[in-house]
Amino acid sequence: MGCAQSTEQQQRNDEIDRRLHADKDNSQASKLLLLGAGESGKSTFAKQIRCLHMNGFTDDERLAYRPSIAGNVIYCARALLKGCHDLGIEVGPEESVDFLEDPRFDVLHGGVPTGTAAPEEDAKQATPCGALTDVMTKHVQAVWAHAGAKAAWERHSQFQIYDCAAYLFDNVERIAAADYVPTVADIIISRTKTTGVSEVSFTVQGSHFRLVDVGGQKSERKKWMRCFDDVQAVLFVVAASEYDQTLYEDNTTNRMKDSLKLFADICNNKFFANTAIVVFFNKSDLFAEKLKKIDLSVTFPEYSGGSDYDKACEFLQNKFLALNENAQKPVYVHFTNATNPDNVKLVFESQHVGVIPCHNRQVPLLCAWLCLCSWLGAPPLDPHRRRLDNSGPALP
Repeated sequence: MGCAQSTEQQQRNDEIDRRLHADKDNSQASKLLLLGAGESGKSTFAKQIRCLHMNGFTDDERLAYRPSIAGNVIYCARALLKGCHDLGIEVGPEESVDFLEDPRFDVLHGGVPTGTAAPEEDAKQATPCGALTDVMTKHVQAVWAHAGAKAAWERHSQFQIYDCAAYLFDNVERIAAADYVPTVADIIISRTKTTGVSEVSFTVQGSHFRLVDVGGQKSERKKWMRCFDDVQAVLFVVAASEYDQTLYEDNTTNRMKDSLKLFADICNNKFFANTAIVVFFNKSDLFAEKLKKIDLSVTFPEYSGGSDYDKACEFLQNKFLALNENAQKPVYVHFTNATNPDNVKLVFESQHVGVIPCHNRQVPLLCAWLCLCSWLGAPPLDPHRRRLDNSGPALP
Protein backbone atom coordinates (compact mmCIF):
# COMPACT_ATOMS: atom_id res chain seq x y z
CA MET A 1 0.00 0.00 0.00
CA GLY A 2 2.70 2.43 1.08
CA CYS A 3 4.80 1.61 -1.96
CA ALA A 4 1.85 2.22 -4.33
CA GLN A 5 1.09 5.57 -2.68
CA SER A 6 4.75 6.54 -2.92
CA THR A 7 4.83 5.73 -6.65
CA GLU A 8 1.61 7.69 -7.26
CA GLN A 9 2.97 10.69 -5.34
CA GLN A 10 6.22 10.56 -7.31
CA GLN A 11 4.27 10.59 -10.58
CA ARG A 12 2.34 13.66 -9.41
CA ASN A 13 5.58 15.36 -8.41
CA ASP A 14 7.14 14.57 -11.79
CA GLU A 15 4.11 16.01 -13.58
CA ILE A 16 4.29 19.20 -11.48
CA ASP A 17 8.00 19.51 -12.23
CA ARG A 18 7.33 19.03 -15.94
CA ARG A 19 4.67 21.76 -15.98
CA LEU A 20 6.86 24.16 -14.01
CA HIS A 21 9.72 23.57 -16.43
CA ALA A 22 7.41 24.14 -19.41
CA ASP A 23 6.05 27.35 -17.85
CA LYS A 24 9.60 28.60 -17.29
CA ASP A 25 10.56 27.86 -20.89
CA ASN A 26 7.44 29.62 -22.16
CA SER A 27 8.10 32.69 -20.01
CA GLN A 28 11.55 33.04 -21.57
CA ALA A 29 10.43 32.44 -25.16
CA SER A 30 9.45 35.13 -27.65
CA LYS A 31 5.77 34.77 -28.52
CA LEU A 32 5.00 35.02 -32.22
CA LEU A 33 1.35 35.18 -33.24
CA LEU A 34 0.47 33.78 -36.66
CA LEU A 35 -2.66 35.43 -38.05
CA GLY A 36 -4.47 35.67 -41.38
CA ALA A 37 -7.60 34.59 -43.17
CA GLY A 38 -8.41 30.97 -43.96
CA GLU A 39 -6.46 29.41 -46.87
CA SER A 40 -3.72 32.05 -46.62
CA GLY A 41 -1.02 29.46 -45.87
CA LYS A 42 -0.55 29.89 -42.11
CA SER A 43 -0.63 26.19 -41.32
CA THR A 44 1.83 25.47 -44.13
CA PHE A 45 4.25 27.81 -42.41
CA ALA A 46 3.73 26.06 -39.06
CA LYS A 47 4.46 22.69 -40.72
CA GLN A 48 7.67 24.07 -42.20
CA ILE A 49 8.72 25.23 -38.74
CA ARG A 50 8.27 21.71 -37.48
CA CYS A 51 10.29 20.23 -40.31
CA LEU A 52 13.13 22.69 -39.88
CA HIS A 53 13.38 23.01 -36.12
CA MET A 54 11.47 20.19 -34.46
CA ASN A 55 12.95 17.13 -36.19
CA GLY A 56 10.12 16.87 -38.69
CA PHE A 57 7.57 14.06 -38.55
CA THR A 58 7.99 10.52 -37.26
CA ASP A 59 6.82 7.60 -39.42
CA ASP A 60 3.71 7.23 -37.26
CA GLU A 61 2.93 10.93 -37.60
CA ARG A 62 3.37 10.77 -41.35
CA LEU A 63 1.01 7.79 -41.55
CA ALA A 64 -1.53 9.74 -39.50
CA TYR A 65 -1.80 12.23 -42.40
CA ARG A 66 -2.81 9.50 -44.83
CA PRO A 67 -6.60 9.73 -44.28
CA SER A 68 -6.66 13.54 -44.55
CA ILE A 69 -4.59 13.48 -47.76
CA ALA A 70 -6.93 10.85 -49.21
CA GLY A 71 -9.81 13.06 -48.10
CA ASN A 72 -8.23 16.01 -49.89
CA VAL A 73 -8.19 13.98 -53.13
CA ILE A 74 -11.89 13.15 -52.94
CA TYR A 75 -12.86 16.64 -51.84
CA CYS A 76 -10.92 18.20 -54.72
CA ALA A 77 -12.39 15.76 -57.26
CA ARG A 78 -15.91 16.61 -56.14
CA ALA A 79 -15.11 20.33 -56.04
CA LEU A 80 -13.76 20.13 -59.58
CA LEU A 81 -16.95 18.44 -60.79
CA LYS A 82 -19.08 21.10 -59.11
CA GLY A 83 -16.93 23.75 -60.75
CA CYS A 84 -17.52 22.13 -64.14
CA HIS A 85 -21.28 22.18 -63.60
CA ASP A 86 -21.28 25.80 -62.34
CA LEU A 87 -19.22 26.94 -65.32
CA GLY A 88 -21.31 24.97 -67.81
CA ILE A 89 -18.40 22.74 -68.84
CA GLU A 90 -19.17 19.18 -69.90
CA VAL A 91 -17.12 16.60 -68.03
CA GLY A 92 -16.89 12.82 -68.00
CA PRO A 93 -16.77 9.89 -68.12
CA GLU A 94 -20.36 9.64 -66.89
CA GLU A 95 -19.67 6.56 -64.75
CA SER A 96 -16.87 8.29 -62.88
CA VAL A 97 -18.84 11.51 -62.43
CA ASP A 98 -21.80 9.57 -60.99
CA PHE A 99 -19.47 7.69 -58.63
CA LEU A 100 -17.73 10.77 -57.26
CA GLU A 101 -20.98 12.73 -56.93
CA ASP A 102 -22.58 10.03 -54.78
CA PRO A 103 -24.09 11.88 -51.76
CA ARG A 104 -22.47 9.38 -49.39
CA PHE A 105 -19.21 11.21 -50.06
CA ASP A 106 -20.70 14.29 -48.41
CA VAL A 107 -18.25 14.59 -45.51
CA LEU A 108 -16.82 17.89 -44.27
CA HIS A 109 -13.87 18.91 -46.44
CA GLY A 110 -13.76 15.64 -48.28
CA GLY A 111 -13.20 13.01 -45.62
CA VAL A 112 -13.06 9.62 -47.33
CA PRO A 113 -15.96 7.36 -46.36
CA THR A 114 -14.94 3.99 -44.96
CA GLY A 115 -16.62 0.60 -44.64
CA THR A 116 -20.29 0.56 -45.65
CA ALA A 117 -20.38 4.36 -45.68
CA ALA A 118 -18.70 4.31 -49.10
CA PRO A 119 -20.67 4.07 -52.35
CA GLU A 120 -22.10 0.58 -52.74
CA GLU A 121 -19.82 -0.71 -55.49
CA ASP A 122 -16.76 0.30 -53.44
CA ALA A 123 -17.90 -0.61 -49.94
CA LYS A 124 -16.09 -3.93 -49.77
CA GLN A 125 -12.81 -2.34 -50.78
CA ALA A 126 -12.87 0.65 -48.40
CA THR A 127 -10.23 0.44 -45.70
CA PRO A 128 -10.56 1.24 -41.99
CA CYS A 129 -7.86 3.93 -42.17
CA GLY A 130 -9.73 5.91 -44.83
CA ALA A 131 -7.20 5.28 -47.61
CA LEU A 132 -8.13 5.58 -51.26
CA THR A 133 -9.25 2.35 -52.89
CA ASP A 134 -8.54 1.12 -56.41
CA VAL A 135 -12.04 2.02 -57.54
CA MET A 136 -11.84 5.54 -56.10
CA THR A 137 -8.46 6.05 -57.73
CA LYS A 138 -9.67 4.82 -61.12
CA HIS A 139 -12.56 7.29 -61.16
CA VAL A 140 -10.45 10.24 -60.00
CA GLN A 141 -7.90 9.52 -62.73
CA ALA A 142 -10.62 9.16 -65.37
CA VAL A 143 -12.17 12.53 -64.50
CA TRP A 144 -8.80 14.30 -64.32
CA ALA A 145 -7.88 12.95 -67.76
CA HIS A 146 -11.03 14.44 -69.31
CA ALA A 147 -10.63 17.64 -71.32
CA GLY A 148 -13.54 19.26 -69.47
CA ALA A 149 -11.82 18.83 -66.12
CA LYS A 150 -8.63 20.44 -67.45
CA ALA A 151 -10.64 23.33 -68.90
CA ALA A 152 -12.35 23.91 -65.55
CA TRP A 153 -9.02 23.79 -63.70
CA GLU A 154 -7.76 26.63 -65.90
CA ARG A 155 -10.58 28.69 -64.33
CA HIS A 156 -10.38 27.26 -60.83
CA SER A 157 -10.27 30.66 -59.16
CA GLN A 158 -13.96 30.95 -60.10
CA PHE A 159 -14.99 28.16 -57.73
CA GLN A 160 -13.90 26.74 -54.39
CA ILE A 161 -11.11 24.18 -54.62
CA TYR A 162 -7.71 23.72 -53.00
CA ASP A 163 -4.64 25.08 -54.80
CA CYS A 164 -3.00 21.69 -54.36
CA ALA A 165 -5.67 19.81 -56.37
CA ALA A 166 -3.56 19.32 -59.50
CA TYR A 167 -0.65 17.99 -57.41
CA LEU A 168 -2.97 15.51 -55.70
CA PHE A 169 -4.53 14.31 -58.96
CA ASP A 170 -1.13 13.89 -60.59
CA ASN A 171 0.04 11.81 -57.61
CA VAL A 172 -3.17 9.92 -56.87
CA GLU A 173 -1.80 6.50 -57.86
CA ARG A 174 1.10 6.87 -55.43
CA ILE A 175 -1.20 8.20 -52.71
CA ALA A 176 -3.53 5.21 -53.16
CA ALA A 177 -0.77 2.58 -52.91
CA ALA A 178 -1.18 0.05 -50.09
CA ASP A 179 2.26 0.89 -48.69
CA TYR A 180 1.85 4.66 -49.06
CA VAL A 181 3.58 6.78 -46.43
CA PRO A 182 3.06 10.52 -46.97
CA THR A 183 6.19 12.44 -47.89
CA VAL A 184 7.05 15.75 -46.27
CA ALA A 185 5.97 17.46 -49.50
CA ASP A 186 2.59 15.69 -49.30
CA ILE A 187 2.12 16.82 -45.71
CA ILE A 188 3.19 20.40 -46.41
CA ILE A 189 0.83 20.74 -49.37
CA SER A 190 -2.17 18.97 -47.82
CA ARG A 191 -5.04 20.95 -46.31
CA THR A 192 -6.85 20.53 -43.02
CA LYS A 193 -9.08 23.21 -41.55
CA THR A 194 -7.42 24.78 -38.50
CA THR A 195 -9.77 25.05 -35.53
CA GLY A 196 -8.98 26.43 -32.11
CA VAL A 197 -5.47 27.43 -31.09
CA SER A 198 -2.28 25.42 -31.56
CA GLU A 199 1.20 26.23 -30.34
CA VAL A 200 4.70 25.00 -31.09
CA SER A 201 7.87 25.83 -29.17
CA PHE A 202 11.31 25.66 -30.71
CA THR A 203 14.82 27.10 -30.51
CA VAL A 204 16.90 28.73 -33.24
CA GLN A 205 20.50 29.78 -32.67
CA GLY A 206 19.93 29.81 -28.92
CA SER A 207 16.75 31.93 -29.09
CA HIS A 208 13.49 30.40 -27.86
CA PHE A 209 10.22 30.93 -29.68
CA ARG A 210 6.56 30.10 -29.21
CA LEU A 211 4.59 30.16 -32.46
CA VAL A 212 0.85 30.44 -31.85
CA ASP A 213 -1.40 29.50 -34.78
CA VAL A 214 -5.16 30.09 -34.84
CA GLY A 215 -7.89 29.26 -37.33
CA GLY A 216 -8.46 31.94 -39.95
CA GLN A 217 -12.10 31.32 -40.88
CA LYS A 218 -14.59 33.92 -39.67
CA SER A 219 -16.07 31.50 -37.14
CA GLU A 220 -12.61 31.03 -35.58
CA ARG A 221 -11.62 34.69 -35.23
CA LYS A 222 -13.58 35.25 -32.03
CA LYS A 223 -11.01 32.98 -30.36
CA TRP A 224 -8.08 35.22 -31.32
CA MET A 225 -8.43 37.64 -28.43
CA ARG A 226 -7.26 35.10 -25.87
CA CYS A 227 -3.90 34.92 -27.66
CA PHE A 228 -3.16 38.67 -27.74
CA ASP A 229 -1.22 38.99 -24.47
CA ASP A 230 2.57 39.42 -24.46
CA VAL A 231 3.07 39.08 -28.22
CA GLN A 232 6.50 40.15 -29.49
CA ALA A 233 5.68 39.97 -33.19
CA VAL A 234 2.60 39.36 -35.31
CA LEU A 235 3.12 37.39 -38.51
CA PHE A 236 0.18 38.26 -40.76
CA VAL A 237 -0.28 36.04 -43.83
CA VAL A 238 -2.12 37.09 -46.98
CA ALA A 239 -2.70 34.86 -50.01
CA ALA A 240 -1.57 37.25 -52.77
CA SER A 241 -2.91 34.99 -55.52
CA GLU A 242 -6.48 35.01 -54.25
CA TYR A 243 -7.36 38.61 -55.14
CA ASP A 244 -10.18 37.44 -57.42
CA GLN A 245 -11.60 34.71 -55.15
CA THR A 246 -14.26 34.61 -52.45
CA LEU A 247 -14.11 33.10 -48.98
CA TYR A 248 -14.90 29.43 -48.49
CA GLU A 249 -17.31 30.31 -45.71
CA ASP A 250 -18.87 33.32 -47.48
CA ASN A 251 -19.22 33.23 -51.24
CA THR A 252 -20.01 36.96 -51.40
CA THR A 253 -16.85 38.30 -49.70
CA ASN A 254 -13.65 38.81 -51.69
CA ARG A 255 -10.64 37.19 -50.00
CA MET A 256 -8.21 40.07 -50.52
CA LYS A 257 -10.68 42.66 -49.26
CA ASP A 258 -11.39 40.47 -46.25
CA SER A 259 -7.64 40.32 -45.56
CA LEU A 260 -7.39 44.11 -45.83
CA LYS A 261 -10.15 44.60 -43.28
CA LEU A 262 -8.67 41.97 -41.01
CA PHE A 263 -5.20 43.52 -41.22
CA ALA A 264 -6.56 46.97 -40.37
CA ASP A 265 -8.22 45.53 -37.26
CA ILE A 266 -5.04 43.74 -36.17
CA CYS A 267 -2.51 46.43 -37.06
CA ASN A 268 -4.41 49.14 -35.18
CA ASN A 269 -5.51 46.99 -32.25
CA LYS A 270 -4.54 48.49 -28.88
CA PHE A 271 -2.98 45.15 -27.87
CA PHE A 272 -0.41 45.56 -30.66
CA ALA A 273 0.32 49.27 -30.27
CA ASN A 274 4.03 48.54 -29.72
CA THR A 275 4.23 45.21 -31.52
CA ALA A 276 6.14 44.72 -34.75
CA ILE A 277 4.13 43.24 -37.60
CA VAL A 278 5.44 41.26 -40.56
CA VAL A 279 3.10 40.89 -43.54
CA PHE A 280 3.66 37.88 -45.76
CA PHE A 281 2.09 38.02 -49.18
CA ASN A 282 2.15 34.27 -49.65
CA LYS A 283 1.69 32.20 -52.84
CA SER A 284 3.76 34.67 -54.84
CA ASP A 285 4.43 32.06 -57.53
CA LEU A 286 0.70 31.55 -58.10
CA PHE A 287 0.21 35.33 -57.98
CA ALA A 288 2.73 35.89 -60.80
CA GLU A 289 1.06 33.25 -62.97
CA LYS A 290 -2.47 34.50 -62.34
CA LEU A 291 -1.55 38.09 -63.26
CA LYS A 292 -0.90 36.89 -66.80
CA LYS A 293 -4.53 35.78 -67.09
CA ILE A 294 -6.57 37.88 -64.66
CA ASP A 295 -5.91 41.58 -64.11
CA LEU A 296 -5.69 42.85 -60.55
CA SER A 297 -8.14 45.57 -61.57
CA VAL A 298 -11.01 43.05 -61.37
CA THR A 299 -10.87 43.66 -57.62
CA PHE A 300 -9.17 47.07 -57.51
CA PRO A 301 -10.35 49.23 -60.46
CA GLU A 302 -7.75 51.89 -59.60
CA TYR A 303 -4.90 49.49 -60.41
CA SER A 304 -3.28 50.22 -63.78
CA GLY A 305 -0.13 48.10 -63.80
CA GLY A 306 -1.47 45.29 -65.95
CA SER A 307 0.41 41.99 -65.69
CA ASP A 308 3.61 43.59 -64.37
CA TYR A 309 4.48 41.54 -61.27
CA ASP A 310 6.54 44.24 -59.54
CA LYS A 311 3.85 46.88 -60.04
CA ALA A 312 1.19 44.52 -58.72
CA CYS A 313 3.30 43.69 -55.66
CA GLU A 314 3.93 47.35 -54.96
CA PHE A 315 0.23 48.13 -55.31
CA LEU A 316 -0.82 45.45 -52.82
CA GLN A 317 1.95 46.37 -50.42
CA ASN A 318 0.87 50.02 -50.43
CA LYS A 319 -2.78 49.07 -49.90
CA PHE A 320 -1.86 47.28 -46.68
CA LEU A 321 0.74 49.74 -45.41
CA ALA A 322 -1.73 52.61 -45.84
CA LEU A 323 -3.92 50.98 -43.18
CA ASN A 324 -1.27 51.42 -40.47
CA GLU A 325 -2.45 54.42 -38.41
CA ASN A 326 0.73 54.60 -36.33
CA ALA A 327 3.72 55.95 -38.25
CA GLN A 328 6.04 54.70 -35.49
CA LYS A 329 4.87 51.10 -35.70
CA PRO A 330 7.29 48.91 -37.65
CA VAL A 331 5.58 46.95 -40.43
CA TYR A 332 7.72 44.71 -42.61
CA VAL A 333 6.50 43.31 -45.91
CA HIS A 334 7.64 40.27 -47.83
CA PHE A 335 6.38 38.36 -50.85
CA THR A 336 6.81 34.65 -50.29
CA ASN A 337 6.31 31.13 -51.58
CA ALA A 338 5.54 28.69 -48.77
CA THR A 339 6.39 25.46 -50.56
CA ASN A 340 9.74 26.15 -52.25
CA PRO A 341 12.50 24.15 -50.51
CA ASP A 342 15.22 26.26 -52.15
CA ASN A 343 13.92 29.25 -50.20
CA VAL A 344 14.52 27.40 -46.94
CA LYS A 345 18.08 26.57 -47.91
CA LEU A 346 18.81 30.18 -48.86
CA VAL A 347 17.78 31.42 -45.43
CA PHE A 348 20.24 29.23 -43.61
CA GLU A 349 23.07 29.89 -46.01
CA SER A 350 22.81 33.58 -45.19
CA GLN A 351 24.07 34.91 -41.88
CA HIS A 352 21.47 37.66 -41.77
CA VAL A 353 20.01 38.09 -38.30
CA GLY A 354 18.40 41.30 -37.13
CA VAL A 355 16.27 42.34 -34.19
CA ILE A 356 12.85 43.82 -33.72
CA PRO A 357 12.53 46.19 -30.76
CA CYS A 358 9.15 45.86 -29.09
CA HIS A 359 7.84 45.99 -25.54
CA ASN A 360 11.37 47.10 -24.59
CA ARG A 361 12.68 43.68 -25.64
CA GLN A 362 14.93 42.73 -28.53
CA VAL A 363 13.31 39.92 -30.43
CA PRO A 364 15.99 38.29 -32.61
CA LEU A 365 14.74 38.60 -36.07
CA LEU A 366 14.90 35.37 -36.82
CA CYS A 367 11.79 37.18 -37.85
CA ALA A 368 14.51 37.40 -40.49
CA TRP A 369 14.53 33.69 -39.90
CA LEU A 370 10.85 33.27 -39.14
CA CYS A 371 9.79 35.65 -41.78
CA LEU A 372 11.83 33.64 -44.15
CA CYS A 373 11.84 30.19 -42.75
CA SER A 374 10.28 28.72 -45.84
CA TRP A 375 9.24 31.77 -47.71
CA LEU A 376 12.05 33.72 -49.31
CA GLY A 377 10.64 35.15 -52.48
CA ALA A 378 11.06 38.61 -53.98
CA PRO A 379 12.51 41.31 -51.67
CA PRO A 380 10.25 44.05 -50.31
CA LEU A 381 9.56 46.74 -52.87
CA ASP A 382 9.09 49.78 -50.64
CA PRO A 383 12.52 51.46 -50.32
CA HIS A 384 11.55 52.62 -46.83
CA ARG A 385 11.10 49.01 -45.70
CA ARG A 386 14.23 47.12 -44.74
CA ARG A 387 15.00 43.97 -46.68
CA LEU A 388 14.47 40.67 -44.91
CA ASP A 389 16.82 38.69 -47.10
CA ASN A 390 20.58 38.84 -47.27
CA SER A 391 20.71 41.36 -50.11
CA GLY A 392 20.08 44.48 -48.00
CA PRO A 393 20.96 46.11 -44.70
CA ALA A 394 20.19 44.45 -41.38
CA LEU A 395 16.90 45.19 -39.74
CA PRO A 396 17.04 47.88 -37.05
